[in-house]
Amino acid sequence: MNAPIIAATDPTTEAISNIYARRSVRRYTSQPVSRELIEQIIDAGRMAPTAMVKQPWKFYVLTKASSIREFSKAIIKTLAKDLVHEGPAGIAKLALGALYSLYYGDFKKAPDIFYGAPVIIFITAPKEEPWACYDVSMCAQNIMLAAKALGLDSCPLGVGKAVEHTSIYYKLRIPYPEQVFLALCIGYGNEAPKPHKRIKDNLFYVDDYGP
Repeated sequence: MNAPIIAATDPTTEAISNIYARRSVRRYTSQPVSRELIEQIIDAGRMAPTAMVKQPWKFYVLTKASSIREFSKAIIKTLAKDLVHEGPAGIAKLALGALYSLYYGDFKKAPDIFYGAPVIIFITAPKEEPWACYDVSMCAQNIMLAAKALGLDSCPLGVGKAVEHTSIYYKLRIPYPEQVFLALCIGYGNEAPKPHKRIKDNLFYVDDYGP
């Protein structure tokens, strides 16, 4: 027998419900997140699939408000410097990502590229791993969905890669040849963003085009 079809919006399907409920939150309360919750969501990240089961990721976590502010300022300074000097295309893209973040955040009131989140997770993997970017992406998605299930909110920051170009990068104690792929903001959200309209004309059944 075929398994019954369950509507994606059925609230009884918790995993699917969390997928539909998760938002990129850019305002957080100051309420701290316990280490138990942090470790729970990272454990969920570890359950993501990886090429050849290599599990290349590592997690570097900031929880002190002073450290988060310090790294936020350093990243903003680095991005601004790169913009002024018209750095390589890759750095320019990072800068554009920062501008997007600042547009949606309240940067004039509180210059914080991490939106006041009480937990920042930098996810790394070895430079030479050809599939690491995919592994890390799936890991990050698991973490964000687990966070939602546990009452937390999140926001992925590709611009987190820019931390490697700051003068305080050494403070993360990330050894060579690891590189930062992205950062995750985690915390208790202080806003409820509405979902963006999703593109629907991007599904193609290849078998329908031929015999």
